[in-house]
Amino acid sequence: MAESDGEVEVERKEKTKHKGKHDKPKPWDDSSIDHWKIEKFDPSWNEGGMLEVSSFSTLFPQYRVPGNQILKKKAEKENPKLNRSMGQFWVYKEWIWTSREKYLQEAWPVVRGALKEFGVKAELNLVEGSMTVSTTRKTRDPYIIMKARDLIKLLSRSVPAPQAIKILDDEMQCDIIKVGGLVRNKMLSCIWSVCFCCISFLQERFVKRRQHLVGPNSSTLKALEILTGCYILVQGNTVAAMGSFKGLKQVRRVVEDCIQNKMHPVYHIKTLMMKRELASDPALANENWDRFLPKFKKKNVKQKKVKSKEKKPYTPFPPPQPPSKIDLQLESGEYFLSHEKKFAKKWQEKQEKQAERTAENKRKREAAFIPPTEPAKQDPSKSADDRNDVAEMAKSLKKKAKEFGKQKSLENVDAETYIAASEGAPSNKKKRKHS
Repeated sequence: MAESDGEVEVERKEKTKHKGKHDKPKPWDDSSIDHWKIEKFDPSWNEGGMLEVSSFSTLFPQYRVPGNQILKKKAEKENPKLNRSMGQFWVYKEWIWTSREKYLQEAWPVVRGALKEFGVKAELNLVEGSMTVSTTRKTRDPYIIMKARDLIKLLSRSVPAPQAIKILDDEMQCDIIKVGGLVRNKMLSCIWSVCFCCISFLQERFVKRRQHLVGPNSSTLKALEILTGCYILVQGNTVAAMGSFKGLKQVRRVVEDCIQNKMHPVYHIKTLMMKRELASDPALANENWDRFLPKFKKKNVKQKKVKSKEKKPYTPFPPPQPPSKIDLQLESGEYFLSHEKKFAKKWQEKQEKQAERTAENKRKREAAFIPPTEPAKQDPSKSADDRNDVAEMAKSLKKKAKEFGKQKSLENVDAETYIAASEGAPSNKKKRKHS
């Protein structure tokens, strides 16, 4: 029996062989090794430096913001037809083009000094509005140029320079999420009302959903930053995030679900809080957390169903032409009447309609003088009959109550008293007979 068990184990081991040529156990396939850990770069690993020059450049965009907003009421003397209740005002907005040029010019020495430590050259071109980073002979880390590229990207997306410089650390990563194309109507549409002399800006879906992500007083954004351990900045059509790989993955999921209207960020925050509590418990570290996490169902608002028109069968022939006015007159014979007869007919129809209207108006006027119907008086004979019916009903109820009481008394009779009474009854009868 033991030999057969050993043979089965050998067969199982033979079956679990790797099929591929190179699918063999590797020395780094060990649970004790942390594959997510990033080791700090040592310049001794690349003493020769870079063979070719690598460079990246990006443009920092200009933003259009409202400047002085002048809101004036139109004087009633100039326009007496002006309606105050409709909120008719003259609105004037002066749009100012601003850019990151001034801020970048002030913060560029700090950025250049941070990149100089890694042997990366940085240039700021204010004429073209661009930033360029490139490797030099002193560059040792081959991946630092990718970090420098992310740095200028973050600077162009309005991330402050002290925060953006942190991307040069090996443990810090960044992700720029483009949310502008996730919503159909993202731009603000404006309606120019000429009759009321005002401009009203309508806030569309994109702006509302982006505001859900930020929350009141940036409370939602701060909660996400605490739970994910990432720095998040919402700017225009993009969301810039900095942190670990795990945190960036969570941030991207929350942002995409919010902008696509799949789930509100508040529900994601509740789930992340639950996961944080479960992770702190060592007993549940290796278990599935699905049974503990809340499940949120999206409630769709019922929308009006669009009435679909039934498709008619295709016919190559056009629909019949509706009859014209002359055709209708020919059918009725009115076309052949003289002008005098036509006029007399119209006059007669007019008189008939007028008579109907006068009769209707007269009926409405006379309806006000018609007295209301008085309630009919009750006959004394009928009232006497009703009284008799009530008396009979009372008698029947009393009779039924007595019968019900007798029945109850019979049910509650004691057995001993009943037997004693039954024994004494025949002796009384005999006495009566002898007497």
